[in-house]
Order: sequence, then C-alpha cells, then structure tokens
Amino acid sequence: MDISLKNVEYRYSADTPFERLAIKDVSIDIPSGSYLAIIGHTGSGKSTVLQHLNALLKPTKGAVVIGSREIKAGRKEKNLKGIREKVGIVFQFPEHQLFEETVEKDICFGPMNFGVSETEAKRRARDAIKQVGLSESILEKSPFDLSGGQMRRVAIAGVLAMEPECIVLDEPTAGLDPRGRKEIMDLFYTLHKERGLATVLVTHSMEDAARYADEIVIMHKGTVLKKGKPLEIFSNPEELLAHGLDVPEVLRFQMKVEKAFNTKFSKTCLTEDELTDVMADFLTGRVPR
Repeated sequence: MDISLKNVEYRYSADTPFERLAIKDVSIDIPSGSYLAIIGHTGSGKSTVLQHLNALLKPTKGAVVIGSREIKAGRKEKNLKGIREKVGIVFQFPEHQLFEETVEKDICFGPMNFGVSETEAKRRARDAIKQVGLSESILEKSPFDLSGGQMRRVAIAGVLAMEPECIVLDEPTAGLDPRGRKEIMDLFYTLHKERGLATVLVTHSMEDAARYADEIVIMHKGTVLKKGKPLEIFSNPEELLAHGLDVPEVLRFQMKVEKAFNTKFSKTCLTEDELTDVMADFLTGRVPR
C-alpha cells in the first residue's frame, strides 16, 4: 500500500485565536515496502506528519492518499477504520498503553475491535508474540508483571496483530539502553524485510536513520528541508550542522580524523564497518595522506 502526502498543510486550532501553523507544503511519497526515516529537531513537524499517515489528523490544505483512499482538506471523511487497521502506529513508550488482565487479551483487543473473531485474534496473538521474540507462555501473564523491555515488545505485538501493511514508529527506542535500542531496531528491520512492511521511522537518531532507511526526509520549521538516500543526506554534514541537526557518530568521528590529518577520505562512512575499512587503508598507506 502506497502513501503520499501532497502539498499538505496543517494548522492546530484552525480559525480560532489559538491557531498555529505546524506544517506547510509537505509532499512525501512512501511506496509499498519502502523504509523511510523522518528526522528533524523538536518542533520541526515530524509528529504532525506522522499523524496524517493514518488520518489521525486531516490536512487543512492539500491531500493525503493512503492506498485507494484520498483524505482531502475541507472534506468530511467517513469510515476511517480500514485505514487505521492497515497503518499501525507505535508511539513513544507504547508500553504505557497496556491495560488488559493478560498479555493475550491486550494483543487481541485491537483486532477484535476491528471485527476479527476471538479465535482469529488469538491466532494472531500467538504469531505476533513470537515475531517480537517472546515465548507463547507469556500470553497468560499479566503485562504488568513483565520487565520494561518485555512490556514494550508486547505493545509492539499488539500493533503487529492488526496485520498492518505500513508500520509507523515514533521514537520507538526512547528510554532504552544501547543494547535494547539495537534489539528493537533490528526487530523492526527484520519485520520490514520478512513481511514487506512499508516502514516509517520518526527519530532523532541519525545513526538509526542512516543504518536502516532507504530514504530520509529532513523536516525543518514545518517544511521538508531535504530528502534523499542516506548517502545523499549525510554527504554534506556541514549543511546539516548549520541547521542545528546532528550527524551519525561514525561520520562525526570521520570528520574529526579528516580535520586532524588535513585530508579527505574517498567516501562518506555511515557504518562502523565502512569507517574501519577506510581507516585501515589510510593508516597502512593504501590511500594518500
């Protein structure tokens, strides 16, 4: 399922004294099966864009096309359940939304709310709990008896049980330690590849954007500043830094080495392995200093 934002504007509290322009003239294409990262500092409009992807917000100008549905400014929309079933959002700290007596009931709640039978919902719960790396035995436990990491995985399983075609991740690793962050991001990447999910990652982490995304959109002051493949986005780090944005730690280290040795490496490195290879060539004299 493809999703497109076409010249979208959104104003909070429109036509009131508290009106505030959040985003303007935003055009983004999310093809089926793609992995898009949306980056930008706080207040850049990332979260507002996110909420348009399953019609939680409707544009005050422009249109959002979600599969075969067009959500257009100024038009009343009915029966949005189908959209919200196919586009699942994992918000920050999703474990805070757990509420049922057992893990199984919590995972089943969403599918059953959309008309899925209890038998089918339980089947989906068993599949989803395995997809997030937990045992089926946990289904009978209270979610509040689990560790924080397990609770987050249960909340993610609840979204997966909806069997979405697109999954939207809003800072999904917030509050996790480095190991937990990598485990969760690798989990989503595996699901993206194995299930062909379109994935949208809204993040402050330049490392995650560079490592996982096919394409990156930079939001700045409510508009799209730049979009392109990770290598295109990070090949001019000075431009990003000038806009108050960060760059991946690997690239930051590369820049420091280049400055210290008054040289320029042949490529922009976005992973530790790439930087290791370039540094090895440099230090052993296989490339000029």
